[in-house]
Amino acid sequence: MRLYGPPMIGERTGWWDPPSDPTPGDRLPTFRYGAVFICTVVLMVFLLVAPSGTWSRAVALALAGGTLVVVLATSRERRRVRRARAVLAGTLAGLIVLGIAVGLVEPVVAEAVAALCGIAVCLALVGGLLRLVRSRGVTFQAVAGGLAIYLQIGLIFSWLIAVISHVDSAPYFAQGRDGSQAERVYYSFTCLTTTGFGDFTAARPLGRALAVVEMLGGQLYLVTVIGVLVGGLVGRAARR
Repeated sequence: MRLYGPPMIGERTGWWDPPSDPTPGDRLPTFRYGAVFICTVVLMVFLLVAPSGTWSRAVALALAGGTLVVVLATSRERRRVRRARAVLAGTLAGLIVLGIAVGLVEPVVAEAVAALCGIAVCLALVGGLLRLVRSRGVTFQAVAGGLAIYLQIGLIFSWLIAVISHVDSAPYFAQGRDGSQAERVYYSFTCLTTTGFGDFTAARPLGRALAVVEMLGGQLYLVTVIGVLVGGLVGRAARR
């Protein structure tokens, strides 16, 4: 970036700005966080309705990896960078899915990798949302991205519960069992939304600590991030 004079064509005016006129072969993609939200909803519904088993873990990880690929492929990086990241993430996810399908990857590893995919999706979404809101203000895509993060948080906690259930010999729930895949997702979202039906409760201190963190995080996220995004979207529509 030059200190004096107007910026040259394609020059960045700051770390937060995309090139003013990228070359035709290196166009920046549009934000597609609505697609990320839909992918996350599909993954959540699948985890709730599919029975626990090797094939369902493989499909769930494929969906989680696909969501990460969508986020990386529509990031605001240069085309070669985002393509390389998307290909790398898709290849790694595909290899692990294949390993799960043939029985080479243990369930605890599959759950841990799924949780890491969810964390990576959230981090990528946070960075993209900051750039989107800074450059265009609050849009529908920004709200969709914020909601996708909220759903991903619930899924991440369900995968963490699964990991703890696999490594701990004692039952995770006070009801005397670790719960199925669908039950862990169900329990995670009852904590995230502070619904608290009471049919599943954590039996051990670590599980209770995770429940408290998820409850507080879910409520703070709703009243701050989602509240600000929705308020900004409504305000923008009212000014038109």
